[in-house]
Order: sequence, then C-alpha cells, then structure tokens
Amino acid sequence: MSNPSRPPYSGTQRKLVLAFDVGTTFSGISYSILDPGQVPEIRGVTRYPAQEHVGGDSKIPTIIYYDRQGAVRAVGAEAMRDGIEEQAEDEEWVKAEWQVAQHVSNFGFYSRFKLHLRPKSKSAGHVRETIPPLPEGKTAIQIFADFLRYLHQCAKAYIEETHANGPALWKGLEAQTYFVLTHPNGWEGAQQSLMRKAAAATGLIPDTPQGQARLSFVTEGEASLHFCIQSGLTSEAMKSGKGIMIVDAGGGTIDISTYKQTSAEVKSFEEIAAPQCHFQGSIFVTRKAEEFLETFLKGSRFVDDIPLIKKCFDKTTKLRFRKEDEAQYIKFGTLKDRDPKLNIRSGQLKLLGTDVASFFEPSVKCIIESIEQQCAASKTPIASVFLVGGFAASEWLFKQIKEAFSEKGLDVSRPDSHVNKAVADGAVSFYIDHFVAARVSKVAYGIDIHTNYQPTSPEHRLRAHTVFENDDGQIEIPGLFSTILSKDTTVSETTEFKRSYYLVAASPTDPILRLLSILIKCYKGSAKAQKFFVDTEPDDAFSTLCHVRADTSQLHISPRKSGKGRARHYRVDFDVILSFGLTELTAQIAWKENGVEKRSPAEIVYDLD
Repeated sequence: MSNPSRPPYSGTQRKLVLAFDVGTTFSGISYSILDPGQVPEIRGVTRYPAQEHVGGDSKIPTIIYYDRQGAVRAVGAEAMRDGIEEQAEDEEWVKAEWQVAQHVSNFGFYSRFKLHLRPKSKSAGHVRETIPPLPEGKTAIQIFADFLRYLHQCAKAYIEETHANGPALWKGLEAQTYFVLTHPNGWEGAQQSLMRKAAAATGLIPDTPQGQARLSFVTEGEASLHFCIQSGLTSEAMKSGKGIMIVDAGGGTIDISTYKQTSAEVKSFEEIAAPQCHFQGSIFVTRKAEEFLETFLKGSRFVDDIPLIKKCFDKTTKLRFRKEDEAQYIKFGTLKDRDPKLNIRSGQLKLLGTDVASFFEPSVKCIIESIEQQCAASKTPIASVFLVGGFAASEWLFKQIKEAFSEKGLDVSRPDSHVNKAVADGAVSFYIDHFVAARVSKVAYGIDIHTNYQPTSPEHRLRAHTVFENDDGQIEIPGLFSTILSKDTTVSETTEFKRSYYLVAASPTDPILRLLSILIKCYKGSAKAQKFFVDTEPDDAFSTLCHVRADTSQLHISPRKSGKGRARHYRVDFDVILSFGLTELTAQIAWKENGVEKRSPAEIVYDLD
C-alpha cells in the first residue's frame, strides 16, 4: 500500500515493521521496511508454503496440527493440502483451529485457540458453550506462540526471496524489527499480556524491557480505520465534517469503532464513541447452520455427512446467499444420495431461504443494534459506515445492513477488494502513520477503598455493621469503589488520570507501606458517581484488571499522632496514575518526598484467570 501523501520516514536508523493479524479463520502478514528519508511503503506477504494460489491470496487458514509428542507437524495452508486428514488420522495428530465443530474424529480436536485468550465476560457466554477444548498438554499461549513462530518464518522466507540480497537484508534488520499484533476491540491488558508472553516464548523479541518495547498492539477496529484512510475510502465522508464508523466483521468477532477527523492538515482522528466488540462473527453463522442440520437430519443416514455439508455451506452458500425467498442448494454427495422427505436429491440438500436467513439473524441484529448505539453515543453525526473484514464478503449481511440504514441517511459501503488484508495493512499504517490521537474509554477504572464513617448518612448507617477502627484511630467503612477514569471519557495519548489515596499502619516497616500493591478494577455498570458502594451493583459489573506494585522501601515515613489514646501511626500518601491514550494501559504509583514528586517504575501484573 503506497501512499504518496505519507511523509518520508524521519528516523535515523533503518528498521523493519512486521504486523501479524491472527484471525479467527484466516491470518495474514504485512510489513514495511523503513529507510531514513524514504516514503514508507506497506506490503503484504502473498506467498506461503503449500498455498494453492501463489501471489493471489494474502491470508492462510489459522490451523495447526500437532503430533502426539506435541511437535508442530503442519500449519496454515499446509494443514489443508490434499491427503492431510488421512495422514493425520494414521499418525494420530491433533488439530488446533478456529472452526466450531461438534463432530470430532478420533485423530484431532477442533480448538479455536485464540478464543481461549478472550476476556471471560458474561456477554460471551455462547462462546464458552461452543468453544472446544485445547489439545491435550497445550495452553492457548503455547499454540499462539507456535502460530506466531510460523508467521515469522513465512515473513522471513518471503522477504528473503522477493527482495534484492534478501538474506543479508533480513539478517541486518533482525535486531531492528518491530512487531505489531492485532486483537479484537474488546481485548484489554490481560489479553495483551498473554500475547506478550507468547511473543517472548517464540523468540521474536527478548523478554527484556528493551525487547518488549519492540512489540505494540492495535485493535482490529483502529487498524481497519488506518486501512480505510490509506485506501482513500474516507475522503468523501470526511468532507462533510461528520463521523465515520468502521464495522470489522470477522470470523469470530464484530468490532465497531467510530471516529471523526480533528485535523485535515495532519490527518488526525479521535474516537467519538466507546468501541464495541461482539462474538457474532461468521463462524457463529456456520454454527447456527450446524445446529439446524443436526436437528433436521437426526436419525437419517445423512447424519454422518453433517461435517461435509457444513463445510460446503461455509465455503459457498454463506457467501453467495442474498435472497430469503430463494431456495439454497448445498452439493455434498453423489447422484445416488437421495431422500425427498429431507429435500435431498442427486447429492444436493435444499434449504429454504428463510432458514438460511435465520442463521444470519443474530449477527445481523447485533451489527444493526451496535451501529444504532454508536450513533446515539456520538455527539458528532455519523455520515458513513464502512463494512470490512472477511464476513463483509457476505452478500446477505451487506444487503441487510445497507437496507436497515438507507432511509436514515447513513451510507453503508464496503471496499470492493482486499478486505481480507485490511487489518494487517492497517496495523503497519498504525505504526507508521499513527492517525488516532484520542480514544474513548470503554469502561470505568478504579480501586476499592474505605472511607470515614458518617453516622448521619443513610447509606453508611445501612452498613454500620461493617465499620472498623483504623490504625490512625479513625472509624472507617469499607466496600466503596473509587473511580479514577470514567467510562466514555475521551483520552489523548498524553492525558494522565490521577487520584490520591493513603494507607496507614502501626509500624513504619509494615509491608503494606513498603511494597504498595494496588488492585485496579474495571467497572462495566451504569453508575456515574465518582465514589459508590460496591454492593449496589451486580457482581459481574466488576472485574479485576491488574495489580500495580511499587517499591517504597526507601521512603522516609514520619510518625503521626493517633486519636483516641492510640499510639503513633504511620501513613503513606500516594497517587494512582492511569494512562489509556495508547492502546495499552500504563499505570504508576507516585508520592511526594520533601515536596518533590517521585514515581516508581510500577510493575503491572495482570489477572489472567
């Protein structure tokens, strides 16, 4: 992707940027070699081992085969070549992939391994119900690492083979290779931490602060925005001064992001609504079809053909279906396969168009409702919606979304080509061009606290049985949530959100004063108050984000007088500082010593359970 309006690379050192888009069903690689003073060009890897259409496809299936000893035997297009299933069965390989499957043969598991990294939210309950187990002895991190290693090998082979003096070029850039990994809009710090572990396990980067600095993340929605900008798709929409919406319809997730342009001169954008992520991608349409087939063909001689029928539906019917008043035919057998009662003739299964439409209904409804919610949340009117991603190729999906908003003045369009490389190319553009300067927080962030008991407060009196006396003699009441960053807040990359707290103890050597450990939580509810009681909200409104730790062992702590005849106590005042302007959380603990603010390099430990 060459862009003449992109300025020359201003760095002083040559580097390679590699973006890996590990998708639900397919994965891709894009890259750019940055030469000082030269305009960067984004390229895609279009040649992979065992790929049928060399040079014509920029993605490979997200599949890995393992043998019984846990060694990788086939990946990507290699895992789809003719005869692979027979070899896998003979040698008892196991298979890790994204596809939903209930009919599992004795040689393999169907495991959508990346979805095992997903946030464990209530809204993704249907994912938990259908997601198969991982291959025995393998963790999601290990499988993800193996797939990243394979993508890295493919990138190496492609660059060495297509560039002049390729092997020397690759070797010279190895220490200056920067990686960008994409992930769904709904993934946060915990999932990024797992992906970091996988990247370090592969040897892509050293597991050091310097090595970790060579790895960055971008949401699929923001990567798609960068692709649309660089492809010129947003130019007309931006002339009106209105906002644009990116609907990245992929295999597993639907990622929806909304932006407006804040500066035409430097192409600066900001989010104008909190991005959304829903597990309603194309694999769930296939799953609905499979459920229908299991019921429809139950007890018939064709029940064993369901995996094949589902595969044929996935490759043809799902993409070309466009009218619910037209019957759909799935070719799966021979002329001898016939059962008029089941609408099977000459090896073809006839499905009513209304039945096929019902398979799409949850995904269509989800997208329409999400677009409406984004429009309602944005203070800037939305002019255009861009439908990208592999699922965008569905004629029925595009038709339904376009018709739903045609009378509301909202233009819905999709790129006519290369939708499958939007995220990978956009991820490289994110690194180079960095168009988005401000984002909107999806949830609120804060910590649990206790506060002074106020006997005149009805809320406090209701919880009077929980009060306790602190080491400073104060009567305290626990169970409150203190918000540091509110939901739907626009955050620039330089914005810090700070709130002050303190801890007290009877001894200056008490561990709670010498190694501060603060548990930061996400709040997904609707309460707007800066401080409120946790028990007024449902349990699933809160989730643990991370622990922030800081070493204050060298801080001088003076004794303070305690009330009510108590001995002296010791107190540490500190600030918790959050920064969400980038695509990753950064957090610090700060305190003042002799009137000067000091900050500890905070350790962030994500809750990965």
